[in-house]
Amino acid sequence: MEGVGGDGASAPAPLNQWKNDVWRTYQYYLDKSTPHSTYRWIGTLVLLAIYVLRVYYVQGFYIVSYGLGIYILNLLMGFLSPLVDPELEVSDGPMLPTKSSDEFKPFIRRLPEFKFWHSVTSAFLIAFLMTFFSMFDVPVFWPILLFYWIVLFVMTMRRQITHMIKYKYIPFSIGKQKYGSKKASASSSGTRGD
Repeated sequence: MEGVGGDGASAPAPLNQWKNDVWRTYQYYLDKSTPHSTYRWIGTLVLLAIYVLRVYYVQGFYIVSYGLGIYILNLLMGFLSPLVDPELEVSDGPMLPTKSSDEFKPFIRRLPEFKFWHSVTSAFLIAFLMTFFSMFDVPVFWPILLFYWIVLFVMTMRRQITHMIKYKYIPFSIGKQKYGSKKASASSSGTRGD
């Protein structure tokens, strides 16, 4: 009897070790993918295509797709919004320029790109897994859901786009800006004595 109790106490230790190893491996690959934003988004688009094909062939799970669309719209709003909204909060720190004479301040997102990508990819994966459980296949008239989502998208994005025009910021940028010129680097390499 003592052997049975002893095995039960030691059984969670290998399970916890296995979970820890899986989590570390996941974090390792997630960290390695950080600088490769183009490939990350291509992978997310592939996952989106698989999800769309699954919903199309099953002809169901429209309520899951609607919930997914609302969640992604919420994430998009966080991604496109500045960390400090100049309309709501007066700050002593950097602000977005409103006049051409204002100094440019960097755009800081409320939701960084990596977290946005990770949340969108996780949402697509969870929604894909939900399509394998029939309890989530609620019968709905999908054109109504699509219409509701389009109205919600237009209403929220209209406010966001007017905000972006008013404060003159573009939240999309590819890569880091470089301030050095090519002439400076060419002249410095020409002064070396070989």
